Amino acid sequence: MYRLFLIVMMTLAAPAFAQDTDLELVLLADASGSIDQREIDFQRQGYAQAITDPEVLAAIANTAYGSIAVTYVEWATNQAVVADWTLIDGPDSATLFAAELLNKPRQAYGRNAIGAALLEGLRLMDTNDFDGWRRVIDFSGDSVRSYSGPSIAEARDTVVAAGVTINALPILRPDDPGRAQGGLEAQYEAQIIGGLGAFVVTAENRASFAEAVKRKLILEISGQMPTRNVAEARNAARPSSR
Repeated sequence: MYRLFLIVMMTLAAPAFAQDTDLELVLLADASGSIDQREIDFQRQGYAQAITDPEVLAAIANTAYGSIAVTYVEWATNQAVVADWTLIDGPDSATLFAAELLNKPRQAYGRNAIGAALLEGLRLMDTNDFDGWRRVIDFSGDSVRSYSGPSIAEARDTVVAAGVTINALPILRPDDPGRAQGGLEAQYEAQIIGGLGAFVVTAENRASFAEAVKRKLILEISGQMPTRNVAEARNAARPSSR
């Protein structure tokens, strides 16, 4: 009886092993004061549509483990987890994750704290139950201004030093020049992204947002970079003029 007791106690005390997967992916979505509820809903719908897209699911199936671990976090002055870590390995788990995105109230408010958001993404990866071969933070927003917390440069250096790649999805306003004249696309390339294979894919408007998210997810899941340079990446969702 005593021996059985010892075996049970040793089993309970044994450390839990993290589940292997191909990619740990933190989706950091802008919920600051410049983003109204309609845009919050639109962003969530775009990610829900992308994560359940057959091409994205095919990219997941083609990874070494056939799965990725994903969480969706909205950031502003604070950060709020909208959809907790989920192992996506097919249509069913992707659909459940998408449903989480569409059924939660807004919980992040205030002005930008980009550095804090990046560090929260790192913390979420360091404390989850997954062991990804790759780790990526997917940061999206419509500004590069940061008003509180750690600086962007300090946070980016910390995240990259931990072996994490930061990719970015700038969402352009109608009057934003993008890459030209130091617009948001150029600022995200210079100040936000970092790590092995880091890249920017730009959403120029609402119509192109879901397609930009889908393209970016496929690149991240497959471990590829855009075949075009950053300046040309924003044209991916545009129909040909020919």
